[in-house]
Amino acid sequence: MPPKFDPTAVTVIYVRTTGGEVGAVASLAPKIGPLGLSPKKIGDQLAKATKDWKGLRVMCKLTVVNRQATVTVVPSAASMIIKALKEPERDRKKVKNISHDGNLTMDAIIEVAKNTRRRSMAVKMEGTVKEVLGTAQSVGCTVDGQAPHDIIEAINAGEVVVEDYEAPEEE
Repeated sequence: MPPKFDPTAVTVIYVRTTGGEVGAVASLAPKIGPLGLSPKKIGDQLAKATKDWKGLRVMCKLTVVNRQATVTVVPSAASMIIKALKEPERDRKKVKNISHDGNLTMDAIIEVAKNTRRRSMAVKMEGTVKEVLGTAQSVGCTVDGQAPHDIIEAINAGEVVVEDYEAPEEE
């Protein structure tokens, strides 16, 4: 028999969900059922927390303390880039395989890089910007009218200078 559940323990669960929608409760049940939480209530909390990310797949961090769950949205670089493109909402079930062929400014890329800096393994901010530019390339958008890889080469050559930025520590 498993040990008795400690109510004061802090449990962190990461769940990938579609923004603004109540996901499949069946996929949540095995993760949060043993903690004594209702999957339906957690699904509603996730939908409420991710309503700004409607239609996009985002990672959510569930922090469970004393059988109370708090939801924090932890978006990936790709999700932030697609949101920055300000594309119209789409119905996931009807519209498939869309191409994100918009144009972003370098400032928007740097803003996304600042948000992902804490999770990046790059030594300098320059490396994080290059990571985000690579993600922009795979998403299919352009940056300041150029292909993202051209800007990566310009950063490598020293033509584009990226200011260093240290992300604040998470409490």
